Amino acid sequence: MSHLLWFRTPAPDWFEALPLGNGHLGAKVYGRVFDERIALNLDDVWSGDGPRTLSVPDGPAVLADVRRLLLDEGDQLAATERTRALQGPLVESYQPLADLVISAGPVGQSADYRRSLDLRTGIAAVDYTVDGVRFRRETYVSAPDQVLVWTLIADNPVVDLQIGLESKHPVESVVADGTYGVVGHAPSDLTIEYRSRPDPVRYEDGRGIGFGVGLRVFSDDGSVSVSGDGVAVRGASRVTVVVAASSTFLGWSVPPGRDPSVAFDAAVAVLDSVAVDKLRARHVEDHVSLYDRASLELGPMVDEPTDERLRAVAAGASDPDLIALMFNHGRYLLMASSRPGTQAANLQGIWNQDRRPMWASDWTNNINTQMNYWLADLTGLSECFEPLASLIEELAAAGAGTARILYGAPGWVCHHNSDIWRATWPVGEGGDDPVWAMCATCGVWLTAHLMEHYRFTMDVEFLRTRAYPVLAGAAEFVLAMLVADRDGVLQFIPSTAPEHHFVLPSGAKASVDLTSTYDIWLIRELFANLLEAEAALGLSSSLAERVSQARDRLPAVRATPDGRLHEWPTDWEPSEVHHRHQSHLYGLYPGAEIDPVRTPEWAAAARTSLLVRTDGATNGGWTAAWLVALWARLFEPSRAVAVIQDYLSRLVSDNLLSRDGDIFQIDANFGMTGCIPELLLQSHTDVIRVLPALPSEWPDGSFRGLRARGGLVFDVSWRDGELTEAVVRASHGGTYRIALPSGERTVTLAADQVLVLVRAA
Repeated sequence: MSHLLWFRTPAPDWFEALPLGNGHLGAKVYGRVFDERIALNLDDVWSGDGPRTLSVPDGPAVLADVRRLLLDEGDQLAATERTRALQGPLVESYQPLADLVISAGPVGQSADYRRSLDLRTGIAAVDYTVDGVRFRRETYVSAPDQVLVWTLIADNPVVDLQIGLESKHPVESVVADGTYGVVGHAPSDLTIEYRSRPDPVRYEDGRGIGFGVGLRVFSDDGSVSVSGDGVAVRGASRVTVVVAASSTFLGWSVPPGRDPSVAFDAAVAVLDSVAVDKLRARHVEDHVSLYDRASLELGPMVDEPTDERLRAVAAGASDPDLIALMFNHGRYLLMASSRPGTQAANLQGIWNQDRRPMWASDWTNNINTQMNYWLADLTGLSECFEPLASLIEELAAAGAGTARILYGAPGWVCHHNSDIWRATWPVGEGGDDPVWAMCATCGVWLTAHLMEHYRFTMDVEFLRTRAYPVLAGAAEFVLAMLVADRDGVLQFIPSTAPEHHFVLPSGAKASVDLTSTYDIWLIRELFANLLEAEAALGLSSSLAERVSQARDRLPAVRATPDGRLHEWPTDWEPSEVHHRHQSHLYGLYPGAEIDPVRTPEWAAAARTSLLVRTDGATNGGWTAAWLVALWARLFEPSRAVAVIQDYLSRLVSDNLLSRDGDIFQIDANFGMTGCIPELLLQSHTDVIRVLPALPSEWPDGSFRGLRARGGLVFDVSWRDGELTEAVVRASHGGTYRIALPSGERTVTLAADQVLVLVRAA
């Protein structure tokens, strides 16, 4: 079924455990019968002890050197190496919190086992029988009440449990008024996983983010006793465990609170506030209200274990309903890891088991953070976008200092990596490769999301008070960074194609050059967005005049003699023909400048580039997601479906979370959910296209609640590859061009009007 993951066995490890969350508190449920373990995370428990100081005393002089090396000497290798002097400290790492451990002890053999996650209700369930007694367990994390709830119901009062908390951090047990818990600190200093040090994880008294976790246990008919070792339950038929957690994090710009008992007291206050008998209903009502806004169905529903379905796809079977399940799963994951008032979904969403996770489980801003949110407005989860908007605003505030210190520039800048302390500089302290560290337009890309949020919601107040100031700051920075070359063309220096080296005639690899095609797309888009925002707000500023003048002097987007889009100003030999980043194709997706109908020459060059990049390539997870949208924008659905099939065959855990070997990275889950709709509904041009690239592999299906820019919501069905129903709802009035498979229509809609475009007899 398109809303249910289920299995015949418990999860063998943390990777396969089922994810739950409310944006703040995350959990992974193993589903074991006798020794259940639920891994917990809190979105604001990170390593570090507050914001750091960027100490680069001669940033503007370094920038001048880099410009001279490129503009006057044409020495890309020296320019690349010189940018190392602009690097600041490495980012801190997202941390695990604790594990809820529930032990029943071996009392018999279990049978009739079933483990499931209902995406629509957000409830993970485990059903089984032991010695003739039927058990059902449910776990959920409530957004309205900010608690995790674990319940067990048995046919007979035979339940004996020992319940406790364990942590990878040093913790102390606390018992207070029937509440058991632990308090501790995250590491005050931590060495990122790809750097070595004899003591990579360091704790210091009085430093680091403190945390407190508290739990209470309720039973109608059993005995409950609380001690420093945990909670013991005896002779029960129904048990409810309620868990709350808090931290001493006080904000990105200040050190954390020093006393973890304050966090424990906050957790106890949450426990005091809940009505246990209302928890489940309040959770389900909240969850369903978001989840039911959009859905995708493809072909007949399949009621088989999810892991068995994945094995069948890997063996060559077609299972469109599994693709629909994957789409719905991505929406569920964003709801679980990004809610108003929480941190934005990071590289692992909200779920992490390691003190030194891969790439710090940070915000990686040269595509991964952005990909996490491609689905938000498109699939009716605008509230879930709010944490990204807040992250961007805070990066803009922090990045103003970085722009001044490194470049002597106004406005704000953000580079490749950021953390809870809002690092905005190129990281590495001189030891990281500029190919990823030196990416000074990551903030520019992030601002595009603010403008897209406006286009989907038509929220003028958001545009005026939140989006426009950040856009203006980014534009001020870019204008200050543009410098004329000998031909009078404005170059953005330093520039890279993210994470991709080019090979110089000497055989050396470099990465920093004059304006890359990636940066051209981003700057063109930023300038266009600023002008669109001013028009929508009735503004006419001197900044807009400067942007208009500079836009006409930017480098042109060019094609190579063999028909590819340039990636760098010179058609350098790429270090990796099959490189995972498609950054020079940004104008195709997620940008909107390349279109087969409006700009066929650019589209042809993008297609040639894509064919070269993917011929014989082995995709990673987020790479696959991006490819789905790129092929969809080129109207080549069969290629997109082939990418999806390969992804499901190799790159997901049994629980559908993206996994490449021992690496968990959630951007592919979000990316697939954001990119699959490009096959079914496109609104990035002045024409909204319904079923623009419908795959023949999906002959029957429907979607409900997909959004189009301009404040429109579409419900669409098709059978045998033919459109059978299309209904549009308008949140705002306007006139729209809508391209259906049968032809284009222009419709004028009033606010809240519903119009049936097609309905088969």
